[in-house]
Amino acid sequence: MHAKCLMKVGELELDLSGVVESEKKLLIELMPEVLPYLKDKIKESAIDTSNENDGISAASARVPVAYAVLAAYQFRWFVTQVDAPYIGKLCPLGIPCSLTALDHWSPEVKGQGMISFIHLGKNVNAADIGGYTDAILDACCQNIASDDEIWHYVVEMSVLLVTLTQQNNPRSSWYEKMFNEILNHLERQPRNKQRRIAWLTHCEPLFNGLGLILLAHFRSLFPLFFKWMHADDDETVLLVLERMATVVRLTWIRNSLYIERLVDELVTLYKDAALKVAREDIRSHVLQILNLIRASRTPQFDATWLKYKDDPNLTALLPSFS
Repeated sequence: MHAKCLMKVGELELDLSGVVESEKKLLIELMPEVLPYLKDKIKESAIDTSNENDGISAASARVPVAYAVLAAYQFRWFVTQVDAPYIGKLCPLGIPCSLTALDHWSPEVKGQGMISFIHLGKNVNAADIGGYTDAILDACCQNIASDDEIWHYVVEMSVLLVTLTQQNNPRSSWYEKMFNEILNHLERQPRNKQRRIAWLTHCEPLFNGLGLILLAHFRSLFPLFFKWMHADDDETVLLVLERMATVVRLTWIRNSLYIERLVDELVTLYKDAALKVAREDIRSHVLQILNLIRASRTPQFDATWLKYKDDPNLTALLPSFS
């Protein structure tokens, strides 16, 4: 009976004895035949990088991109129907197809590949990915400049996969490369609300993975924080305050060059919050960060705070720091 539950997937044997739903078992059994076929369909309208004359127009003329879009959606559906532990054993089938989708020029095809990788990132372990790690992380970096419509997928996928594969190595070159790629991209579009919210929503695990190494990125990170904490929308302000609290907690703000500026910006935000809908939440976050700064750098904080000790607009804050 047990032998009937073993499925051969290339060189792997997959034990399906724990799969209760017959539909899911059928899907898993079909994957060795279906996924390579869908991969080829996606690749048909991709740009041939070995041919200098091949471009989007030539690729579209060769095979309609609609075929690749349909294949990408079908592939994403197949992959997302299978959870742990079975999906991990199917990585040798799923990852090449996801990479092919990410290499395609169509944002719609890319997006389905990204959703598939997000599903993998949540349901497999680093050992399942194995030798594909460098290819996957390189594909993530290559897609940082993707269109607005799929950029939230790029960020979620990249953070998930770099923290999964490099979790015990904060000095990994992949951490540095990906962090720099994303920050450089955001520096060029600091007012793009959609992109900054996507980044601020998903970057927490990346910050935790880097830990003290975040100090090396302060020069790029804090100018963005200072811009975004005064954004017009409350969602951005609250998200940036949450991420800022994480950075201060992980690094104890050891670069003193930023302490005075950070306190000044937080005090300004505390005052400006009077006109915001989420003023209570904003002020609560500001107070939390100020307390963290004071706990880690008391002399510098106290010296900076002196200029505000008689400010009538800070009467609610003064007792906390008197």
